Amino acid sequence: MPDENRSSDTNAAASIKTLIDLFRFATARDKEDLINYKKDGTWRSISTSELAATVRTVAMGLYALGVRSGHHVAILSDNRPEWTLADLGTLACGAADVPIYATQAPKQVAYILNDAGAEVLFISDQAQYERVREALHTVPRLRAIVSFDRVEAPSGKVMSFEDFLNWGRAADEAEPGLYDTLSESTTEETLATLIYTSGTTGEPKGVMLTHGNLVSNALTNVKIAQLHEGEVALSFLPFSHIFERTTIYMYLYGGITIYYAQSVDTVAQDLAEARPNFMTSVPRLFEKIYARAMEKAEEGGRVKFAIARWAVRIGKEWARITSEGGSPEPWLAIRHKLADALVFSKWKQAMGGRIRALVSGGAPLAPDLALVFYGAGLPIYQGYGLTESSPTITSNHPIYNRLGSVGKPIPGVEVKIAEDGEILCSGPNVMRGYYGREEETAETLTSDADGKIWLHTGDVGYLDHDGFLYITDRKKDLIKTSGGKYIAPQPIESAIKRSRFVSQVVVIGDQRKFPSALIFPNLEVLKNYAVQQGIEYRDVASLVRDPRIIKLVQSEVERNTDDLSQYEKIKAVLLLESEMTIENGELTPTLKVKRRVVTERNQKSIDQLYSEKEAEHTGIAAGE
Repeated sequence: MPDENRSSDTNAAASIKTLIDLFRFATARDKEDLINYKKDGTWRSISTSELAATVRTVAMGLYALGVRSGHHVAILSDNRPEWTLADLGTLACGAADVPIYATQAPKQVAYILNDAGAEVLFISDQAQYERVREALHTVPRLRAIVSFDRVEAPSGKVMSFEDFLNWGRAADEAEPGLYDTLSESTTEETLATLIYTSGTTGEPKGVMLTHGNLVSNALTNVKIAQLHEGEVALSFLPFSHIFERTTIYMYLYGGITIYYAQSVDTVAQDLAEARPNFMTSVPRLFEKIYARAMEKAEEGGRVKFAIARWAVRIGKEWARITSEGGSPEPWLAIRHKLADALVFSKWKQAMGGRIRALVSGGAPLAPDLALVFYGAGLPIYQGYGLTESSPTITSNHPIYNRLGSVGKPIPGVEVKIAEDGEILCSGPNVMRGYYGREEETAETLTSDADGKIWLHTGDVGYLDHDGFLYITDRKKDLIKTSGGKYIAPQPIESAIKRSRFVSQVVVIGDQRKFPSALIFPNLEVLKNYAVQQGIEYRDVASLVRDPRIIKLVQSEVERNTDDLSQYEKIKAVLLLESEMTIENGELTPTLKVKRRVVTERNQKSIDQLYSEKEAEHTGIAAGE
């Protein structure tokens, strides 16, 4: 089991019941560089004493605005130090916060604010305010808007963060003992946050997570990750995402030096400058890092590209053996050292040179990609969880890491598989329920004969003989062909994305004779290939419709899915011109695919694709 003899010891953990306790424990240390962020091109630091003082001021500012225990305060902003200050200040005031993704559509922002009954809204800047201003007119309960950057606004409800802090200081001076009593009524059962699910179908639902839910997950994850006080972590996932939110609490408790990445676009630069030991992410980033590394190798010429592909092959072979605790034979070990010297050492240096562990969550990580990174000396420990479980349910870690699985249940959490294959979870991390939705809560949380509460995850999977969990797919995403065969699309999609020519993919085929794939190609790689092969094209539309390009992608799909059963094999591909994004409504804020939206938008092309392929393959039996 992981070593627990570190600063976050058992006695300290036992005394921490709420996030307020956790915050006080974290700021009791004297640390000058607890939180680091970049402003005007320079990294700046926030110390523990500065954090404690400002959170106190925020809590008192909210109190001055009339926020009391049980009230809800919303945060609509990208990642920045003020986000953390608003979060911790809200909790210290005894209220619960409602994080909203910075990219959320204005109508959904208004829906969340109204559904949650938020009375105060923290917002990032002028651009964000202008984006949602009209929608905010439909939120009558909202009494005050606090902008982190000063904004010009016609509404008297809007104040700057600086003015808000002045209110807090004045309130603290007027009642100097009040701050220490604000949290007295806060317990493990007190609502800490109301997080609205992504809403791949229907309106978002507010997940009620308590202080006890989040504390249990944060403290357990510190042990699992084997974090040591003074190590460095880079944070870039949205704080609105429960994965990164709980991770920040974990960092605070563990005494980790935290660097806030500037944006998704600057992660490469931030990695090189922060030189972290640890980082959490979603598979999409790791896919991009790998794709970019191989693109650079290809740009270096045939020899360099051949060496990179050889190194990847050797690394995967070495990873298959060592990840299971085996010892590679001497000749493989020698070749792996050479691969590291020629290729992998450069990858590690590009990521700061100190990465000890990477954690992937939020979506399935392709097993092939896990092997590549493990072989490169950049181990990715995949975990699994939901917003409803605070979020971690299972996780791999340095002591046991079975590539392809999402790990074992974390301490204190139980997992079982229902008769229909659905994954059920029970533990201190399980939500209280959905806000104002008793019927949905009753469907998602059920109790057994012993009174134990079980969370129905909606995911399908299985436990192996050693207790490692494997995710098959989302229960609602399973495809049923017209021949009655069930197909899990996500493992097929992960396999197809091994191709450097593929950026995103959606497998379709519900009630059809066979499955097909909507391919969102890596256009830069595809364009380079076209130039090398002398394929002329006018624009992206003509490129993705070129029969030679379609044949190339089809062959890539077949190569990467050759181990599938016959009824699972992709019989046709449709190349699309642009990637799915949050902005175009095809991805949720947590980067989950809105399959219905994608399918509906491309319905005409999909119908034509099936019409043509079914005419070509009239001999294909239903469900074959």
